[in-house]
Amino acid sequence: MAELVSQRAQVARIRRSATRALAEFAIEEPRLTFITHGENTTFRVDSADGRFLLRVHRPNRHGPDVDSCLAVGSELDWLAALQADTDLSVPTPIRTRDGQWTAVADGLVCSLLGWQPGRMQATNPRPIHFHRLGAVLATLHDQAANWTLPAGFVRMRWDWETYFGNTMEYGGRSAADCWDLLSPPLRTQFDEVARRMQTVMSDLGTDPDVFTLIHADLHLENALFDGPAVRLIDFDDCGLGYHLYDLAVPLWEYLDHPNYPAYRAALLAAYGPVAHLGHLEDFLATRFVAFGLWYTGQAQLNPAFAADLDRTTSWIHRSLERLLG
Repeated sequence: MAELVSQRAQVARIRRSATRALAEFAIEEPRLTFITHGENTTFRVDSADGRFLLRVHRPNRHGPDVDSCLAVGSELDWLAALQADTDLSVPTPIRTRDGQWTAVADGLVCSLLGWQPGRMQATNPRPIHFHRLGAVLATLHDQAANWTLPAGFVRMRWDWETYFGNTMEYGGRSAADCWDLLSPPLRTQFDEVARRMQTVMSDLGTDPDVFTLIHADLHLENALFDGPAVRLIDFDDCGLGYHLYDLAVPLWEYLDHPNYPAYRAALLAAYGPVAHLGHLEDFLATRFVAFGLWYTGQAQLNPAFAADLDRTTSWIHRSLERLLG
């Protein structure tokens, strides 16, 4: 592993770029507060104009041959359409002074969103939180199935090649490099999930009843609860994908939780009929693979991820033992 630059040094450099990019938005006297440094680096922006979220997007986040400005702009096109077509509470995308969705500073693509209030319930959720997420996902998938993608729309396609091939980059490493960094036992499990999913995805096909735009990362840290309202955040992974994957994402971290059956039942009851529900566990396993590759790549770049890599991969291994039998 190459020598890691400290997180403080990384964030300080990115903050300077973020400040330059923010000048392209019509925000008066903005004050930046660091939030997190992971897949993207994010800052809260406070000003007389309100509160916002500034995202500094990792280069090649959407693949090495993808224009990040187009990919981020397409994400924000969908957010604007969701606001127009549904009653879902999603972040409001903010345009620059010259009408663009993104600003670029020092080669880094940045975007600005309206702030979403509410509380995360990931630590000690109740079935009602999963029930509300199920209803949200049903509305999201219904809108996606009926929305015509605008010309030039560019997002990830969450198919077999994206999950298991060499399409993505994680922490600046190719997916193939991340596969090579896995321990032999974990690599064996990941290979087995890949083998199974070739058949599953081939059988499912890509008709709109199973495959549309999806959030792709709607776990309980990306949903803010405000009374009965659910406010969604972090559409950074959104793309064309399987509805079953979107349903697996809220559940996967709770597979070993004693309330898992109740969580699963609440989510599915609110979502309604699910085509090919018997494959939900296959998509849970796929989520563990996707997370494991992402975490392994991030650990090559981010000291906080590196420090926790062994514990995280051990948890993934135990979880896949249960799912794979």
